[in-house]
Amino acid sequence: MGSRRSAVLLTAALTVLTIGAAAPAEADSDRVVAFWSMNEPSGTSRMLDSSGNGLHGRVGDEVGTGTPAETDRGYRFERLEPDTPPARPGHLVVVPHHAALNPGSRNFAVTLRLRTTGKFGNIVQKGQATVAGGSFKLQIPNGRVECTYRGSAGTVEVFAPYRINDGYWHMVKCARVRGGVALIIDGRLVASKTGWTGPIANGWPVTIGGKLDCDQVEVGCDYYAGDLDYVLIETD
Repeated sequence: MGSRRSAVLLTAALTVLTIGAAAPAEADSDRVVAFWSMNEPSGTSRMLDSSGNGLHGRVGDEVGTGTPAETDRGYRFERLEPDTPPARPGHLVVVPHHAALNPGSRNFAVTLRLRTTGKFGNIVQKGQATVAGGSFKLQIPNGRVECTYRGSAGTVEVFAPYRINDGYWHMVKCARVRGGVALIIDGRLVASKTGWTGPIANGWPVTIGGKLDCDQVEVGCDYYAGDLDYVLIETD
């Protein structure tokens, strides 16, 4: 009975967070924490947050901007050999820490549109596996999206049941609510798991394209390879 009740709560909470993963233009502005449309021209060094909250980011000099994307322009992250030094911080987009970017105890979701033929890489994250305060992350091992939230009460993660590294554009939403964690791909709920992570709050920046604290020897940087059209963070 307990597990059934948790599943009902998860579904209800996800409905509040728009389970269909609306496109950014349709997202409720009251819920938007940050929207990085990635429409900047080639050669830009600043990723703009169009939510009005001022959560702008720094674009590394190895990130390809102005790349043709699904809706306008996007960013391209070239493939780098895994676990091959040196670390390449220029491969990342970094958004400085802000408390609003922490899930805390709120319902929280990260939505993005990607296109890749790669088989690995961390797409977006705040914090890393052992940092104090918890972390969240979307990665794509073996071409299957993994959605992870780690908080004071534990870790809840879900995995896509199929690969999406087919060279086509896909919309991915990774949501954490009181009832659990869910993964939505192209408007369809593909995986969910009940359980409460507890609050998540760390002092780390958001990184897009891989890890910040890594050396490619002791800690792999898990660099993402592929294109991104946008990243949207919402709460409720």
